[in-house]
Amino acid sequence: MDGHGRQGRPAYGTLRLHDSRDAVPAAQAPGGELVAAGHSRVEILGWLSEVADPEIPVLSITDLGIVRDVEVNGGVTVALAPTYSGCPATEVIEKSVVDALRCRGIEGVRIKRVLTPAWTTDWISADGRRKLKAYGIAPPAEGGTKRELLFGERKIPCPRCESGNTRTVSEFGSTACKASYQCNDCLEPFEYFKCI
Repeated sequence: MDGHGRQGRPAYGTLRLHDSRDAVPAAQAPGGELVAAGHSRVEILGWLSEVADPEIPVLSITDLGIVRDVEVNGGVTVALAPTYSGCPATEVIEKSVVDALRCRGIEGVRIKRVLTPAWTTDWISADGRRKLKAYGIAPPAEGGTKRELLFGERKIPCPRCESGNTRTVSEFGSTACKASYQCNDCLEPFEYFKCI
């Protein structure tokens, strides 16, 4: 002990008090940014496939193709491409990603917004397109001439009866990425996920 009644050296730090109570707690636990041991990129991508798109909940963010990359290197960085600039769902999706990984023991998740290349409907997976159709939303058209796409001359098949005898009701649907259509054969209204 020194002249003031204090021990000459500090006690060893520990994360929690031991039964003998000789050590003092450490100031803070190390490794807050580390990934829980054993989590691979593939495992994390699997968890992200459970994160639903808030505007089209039948689709996951991996179905939409907005998860561009996952880096596991002392922490987790998830690269996300918004469907369009100013999409109101972007922040909700980012929070959902952080929450989904945090509930599996991964802290310190970093989100990186990827703006180039810009997201395109070509990135929607084949499974995502099937889910859209089963949900009653016509998936984005593939192929076609530039003129058909530019001037809306392409007929969008009805997701219910698959008839090409459809008409545009409004270029604006329930969200900015959808348009409203109606089938002239079965008379059912449906939404079309616009090509972007």
